[in-house]
Amino acid sequence: MTAKRISAAVALGLAAALTLAGCSGAGNDLAQQWQESNEKGYISGDGTSASFLPSERTDPVEFSGTVENGDTFASTDTLGKVTVVNFWYAGCAPCRAEAPDLVAAYDEFAGDDVAFLGVNTRDQVAQAQQFAEEFGVEYPSIMDMPGGRSVQRAFAGEVPLNAVPTTLILDREGRVAHRVLGQLAAESQLTTLIKETLAEDGGAAAAESDADPGDTAGRAE
Repeated sequence: MTAKRISAAVALGLAAALTLAGCSGAGNDLAQQWQESNEKGYISGDGTSASFLPSERTDPVEFSGTVENGDTFASTDTLGKVTVVNFWYAGCAPCRAEAPDLVAAYDEFAGDDVAFLGVNTRDQVAQAQQFAEEFGVEYPSIMDMPGGRSVQRAFAGEVPLNAVPTTLILDREGRVAHRVLGQLAAESQLTTLIKETLAEDGGAAAAESDADPGDTAGRAE
């Protein structure tokens, strides 16, 4: 009996290790794993965030891909807007947990100069559509499948992505302004980052809106 119990414990430990291996890249860099089309690079982030001052940001990230309905979505489609980019897949537990926060933020900023985009890193179209229906996700997701991963490659060259989910907030020029590795802490975390990015050019916009419409002094004819 003792030997059987020991064998069972070893088996359980091995199963647990294999489960963790499915979510962890064992310290490998995810960008390298994408380059190698390796399926093991799904690392559970801890929700840490980073913000980049405008002077510290890299060039705008250029990308394009096919969304669930077959349409093409490109980075040029959202230039001039603050854009939330969320990397996810349906079987990712943190992705499912944070989905209501993303949907709530999307609803809050509907009609504002804010765009939302998902980047599905693993699923087939049917899985992505089922996820969207389940959680009420109305914004599109690029199907950035293994073997291509063009969107992930584009962002990996600018910001070291090492967790799924990862959420990025792009400024109006398409540059990465904020990054959250792992599950969002709450809707409020995301909305705060969006508002901060929207406010970056708020001073000029406010000054223009406060000006007297009938006052043309100093304006070029």
